[in-house]
Amino acid sequence: MRVRTMRRLLLTIAVLALLGAAGPTVKPFSLTSPAFKNGEMIPVQYTCDGADKNPVLKISGVPKKAKSLALIVDDPDAVPVIGRVADHWVMWNIPAATTSIAAGSVPRGAVLGKSYDANKYQGPCPPSGQTHRYYFRLYALNVSKLKLPTGSTSAKLRAAMRGRILKETKLMGTYMAKEAMM
Repeated sequence: MRVRTMRRLLLTIAVLALLGAAGPTVKPFSLTSPAFKNGEMIPVQYTCDGADKNPVLKISGVPKKAKSLALIVDDPDAVPVIGRVADHWVMWNIPAATTSIAAGSVPRGAVLGKSYDANKYQGPCPPSGQTHRYYFRLYALNVSKLKLPTGSTSAKLRAAMRGRILKETKLMGTYMAKEAMM
């Protein structure tokens, strides 16, 4: 009986040691929204057909070494329409501890860049009858502040982030203009 008990004890210790050796589970760096799932339609209130305010964004799994975050929301399907990718929200110097961005808001300390034609969120607004994809790209950076002036373009932000990106994640939503959906 003692041998059997000793074997169970050793087996339990071995299993616990293996679990401990694996370390704590690390959440993957991710960006989600309660307003829409990845690949789904963005609700109208977050577009030019609605209130044109940003949706709630949830951030998790930020790398421990990250000192700030940057966000670019763009529409690659705009290239045939306007000749380039359309930026809908450009923002940097978001504190790394940020776990959510409320609807219609900008995190404290964040700097806004130039989106399509203003320094603010500009929601999806494709031409009538077209469905476009909108990528919310979040970057974890190894610097606390990027020295870029307010209103800088996404190209300038990308250049400033070069060599400073620890991880990237994205959330993609689609949208078709309201009049085309009726």
